[in-house]
Amino acid sequence: MRPTLHSAAERPRVSTGIADLDNILGGGLTKDRAYLLEGTPGSGKTTIALQFLLEGARAGEKGLYITLSETAAELREVARSHSWTLDDIELFELVSEDGLDPESEQSILEPSEVELGETIQGVMDCVDRLRPSRVVFDSLSEMRLLAQNSLRYRRQILALKQYFSTRQCTVLMLDDRSSDPGDLQLHSIAHGVITLEQTAQDYGSERRRLRVVKMRGVKYRGGFHDFVIETGGVAVFPRLIAAEHHRAFLGDLVTTGVPALDEMLGGGLTPGTNTLLSGPSGVGKTSTSIRCALSALERGDKAAYYLFDEGRATFLARASAMGMDLEPHLQSGQLAVVQIDPAELSPGEFASWVREAVERDGVTFLAIDSLNAFLQAMPGEKYLLLQMHEMLSYLNQQGIITLLVLGQHGVLGEIRSDVDLSYLSDTIILFRYFEARGRLHKALSVAKSRTTAHETSIREFKLGASGVEVGDPLEDFEGVLSGLPAYRGATPLMPTETAAAGA
Repeated sequence: MRPTLHSAAERPRVSTGIADLDNILGGGLTKDRAYLLEGTPGSGKTTIALQFLLEGARAGEKGLYITLSETAAELREVARSHSWTLDDIELFELVSEDGLDPESEQSILEPSEVELGETIQGVMDCVDRLRPSRVVFDSLSEMRLLAQNSLRYRRQILALKQYFSTRQCTVLMLDDRSSDPGDLQLHSIAHGVITLEQTAQDYGSERRRLRVVKMRGVKYRGGFHDFVIETGGVAVFPRLIAAEHHRAFLGDLVTTGVPALDEMLGGGLTPGTNTLLSGPSGVGKTSTSIRCALSALERGDKAAYYLFDEGRATFLARASAMGMDLEPHLQSGQLAVVQIDPAELSPGEFASWVREAVERDGVTFLAIDSLNAFLQAMPGEKYLLLQMHEMLSYLNQQGIITLLVLGQHGVLGEIRSDVDLSYLSDTIILFRYFEARGRLHKALSVAKSRTTAHETSIREFKLGASGVEVGDPLEDFEGVLSGLPAYRGATPLMPTETAAAGA
């Protein structure tokens, strides 16, 4: 009777123990196949391998860790650092250990003194004795040294793969990529290949990312995905693909909390759109975004505010000084203010935080302050634009009101930005300083709105103890946005705090 053939998609899957990695793999690893997990030392191979075996132990499957490079004591130490125990996992050492007690239960071979064939035979004897469902083989670089030539090495790996396939084992073979980078022998042999990368930054913590290079018969999520090693294991952040996330929502306009600004925007902010607040430092971008966030909180919405520049305490104190007390909303859990160090955070991890805020916490208003610091977390402007495009598309499709703060260089005259995100923005509010009557004033205008018929006027703008104030259109001034206006009429300017006190 001929055996029934199954495609990889129909065959049972096994979990890697990392839910988001399973998501990238389209449901996990195909059962009873051999996979290559490659990466330089320190990239996270051992941690992922242990999570793979521990997940099997939780499911009642027997796991075996075969090590040629690390001792059982070192592996247990790694496990303890994550608060794990390896009591349910068999460890089979193939490393030398001087002075080992001969009565020890642990089997030991010395690769430096035995032939490759004897090492392979030792592995097979162990598997036949234990009959594991999951096996980790660490690592192939020692096998490569024992083989001494590529032909013998390839033959032995093929023999090992064939052996495991007849024993119904799902196998992770680890490799430290110490061979010639152009040598793809292992890639051709393995059923699937996952590559781990670790790169050092000029400043800040190292960044880790993984890529599924190959997975036979399975539709997986391609490209690079950021991940981190934390206490408790590896956390993977799948690359965000906006097209996979759609949600129905109401598109009714909502207020910013400043009636005059609502008028300029053509009625207010539109759910499912993003607004770029652009202008020089200190002009009032963050204060305006705080006012919009407070308005959302007063409607009963949930809000998240991500601070890349300013300290959390300074941010809250500034809001309180302008009559916008956020503390009650923080205490109730309706508002989350998250201070972020861009040197310690990868773009993929930040995107995962945003997704959790939206999908798990029910956030409908979100602010990123500022994009300038977010840029520093990216390897280059090109990648920032791609990252932001996907994130903004995702937020728009979820019906989120998003505010983006972008600081610009200069105070008067020519104003420049680190990066141009204007074409990605649904609405753009420009903030400017201008000089008049020997004083520095502020003005704002709505340069673009894809969803409403916005005003084209330029209005004076002021911050004070009463919050954000927007005046009448500056119809009798020319050149306000250039910073050096010419007065052509009788339109009064908004009173300063000193003048108001004197009045």
